[in-house]
Amino acid sequence: MVSKNTLCLWFDGSAVDAANFYAATFPDSTVGKVFRAPGDYPAGKQGDVLTVEFTVAGVPCIGLNGGPQFKHSQAFSFQIATDDQAETDHLWNAVVGNGGQESECGWCKDRWGLSWQITPRALTSAMADPDPATAKRVFDAMMTMKKIDIATIEAARAC
Repeated sequence: MVSKNTLCLWFDGSAVDAANFYAATFPDSTVGKVFRAPGDYPAGKQGDVLTVEFTVAGVPCIGLNGGPQFKHSQAFSFQIATDDQAETDHLWNAVVGNGGQESECGWCKDRWGLSWQITPRALTSAMADPDPATAKRVFDAMMTMKKIDIATIEAARAC
């Protein structure tokens, strides 16, 4: 990888599966080199996948098969900006529909426990409206949602 800063994400043996899912799901995502153990070690055998390099929406990552000691939390999330409802629906449904789970306000988790914010640009723009009353209406509308509905956000902004 060329990047000086790379996210290292801890997995319990499923780093390659996660990387392949992300590459198939998110634009500008790829799977790179897979590094295997050159010999047996206390937690595994020669040939086991140790790490996999991948990119998620242009962000370089390394998946480390570190074991069950550490779990992902919502303290870290990928925020993916979407351009329209079709893209929002596609990405949300891909994450949630493949063993993930819905959360609130555009957040969801994938089956590996990583959190995602599927965030339409329309929401970001509406939340930044210079009129505080408009921003409040948009915020209140968002607070009722799991997956963001752009038409509802735009209606709240237009009131």
